Amino acid sequence: MRDFLVVGAGPAGSRFARRAAEAGHEVLVFEQGTVGEPLACSGHVSTDLWPFVPDGAREDLLQNEVVGARFHLGGADSRPYPFYKDDPVSNVIDRVGLDRVLAEAARDAGADVRESHTVVGVAEDRDGVDVEVRGPDGVETHRARMVVGADGPTSRVRRELGLPGPSETLHGVLGFAAEPDHDDFVDVHLDVPGFFAWRIPRGDAGVEYGLAAGPGADVRARFETLTADYGVATTERCSGLIPIGPASRVTGRRSLLLGDAAAQTKPFTGGGIRYGMLAADHAVAHVDPTDPGTLGDYERAWRDDLRREIRLGGLVRRAYDLPRPLQRAGLWLFSGEIGVHMDRPTSLFSREQVRALLGR
Repeated sequence: MRDFLVVGAGPAGSRFARRAAEAGHEVLVFEQGTVGEPLACSGHVSTDLWPFVPDGAREDLLQNEVVGARFHLGGADSRPYPFYKDDPVSNVIDRVGLDRVLAEAARDAGADVRESHTVVGVAEDRDGVDVEVRGPDGVETHRARMVVGADGPTSRVRRELGLPGPSETLHGVLGFAAEPDHDDFVDVHLDVPGFFAWRIPRGDAGVEYGLAAGPGADVRARFETLTADYGVATTERCSGLIPIGPASRVTGRRSLLLGDAAAQTKPFTGGGIRYGMLAADHAVAHVDPTDPGTLGDYERAWRDDLRREIRLGGLVRRAYDLPRPLQRAGLWLFSGEIGVHMDRPTSLFSREQVRALLGR
């Protein structure tokens, strides 16, 4: 019987599979389609991504380096409020390529990663889990000591096992324009109810446009307005869900959730690549597949690591819907050089940020 059966070969699932295989566990991974496809996530990431990828991968994945952001309270022609650092604060990457690199790293570590396999049933008991999978050769049932649900915001594992879902789910839309753009600033528009819209230059790969909002908002119509405002027509459009707010528990009797399935995301950006991989490392470090009691150790470890960042990120997000005069005053006050880390809202209170404010 295998130690872990992982559902989903995105960043969190592949990171877990790699680290668990390196720790000597027998790991089987199922990906519904082709790894990395369809794209449903932005390629704008923290510079802290690179320690999680294999040596040498950065050169192939990196598309652009970003030093700051221009915040807008209206469209493309509205007054920008720039926030920046001297050095890159974030990177733009080949997002599909990232998934493929991480999945290949899991394979190299000894994990069995199978594409075109869809999980259709999950059942756990005192001694293990049974996972029913539909693949190219029909439906099969696999048994393992534990199952890891890393299968996104609508996680089949979560639903099959009756685990609670996220506090909120946003709907996002992405589109791409082909014209190269090497600008080192992204644009953020705070005129979308409940969230924001963005424009991200991707170097030779073109420009990414995106937008996310809560239930009931017509995101496609708003996206059309965004791109028309910039005077572009996008191709390769895609959409996806963004889970916000982790549930009270992300473990079952013989199961655990990771990444978007566990809503391990930043409330103020919706990104979750690094948070999900951090949680994956905690899971490997604390969970013994022969001892279900260690699942509680994983719950405590990842929450102790990310709880403050997620809570403060939620407070930052609330500022997106403040009355316009307060938004304008806040952007004016804080615009300029910053000392904030895009993955760590707690850095708003760091010495580096205080020095940046006092040095203006």
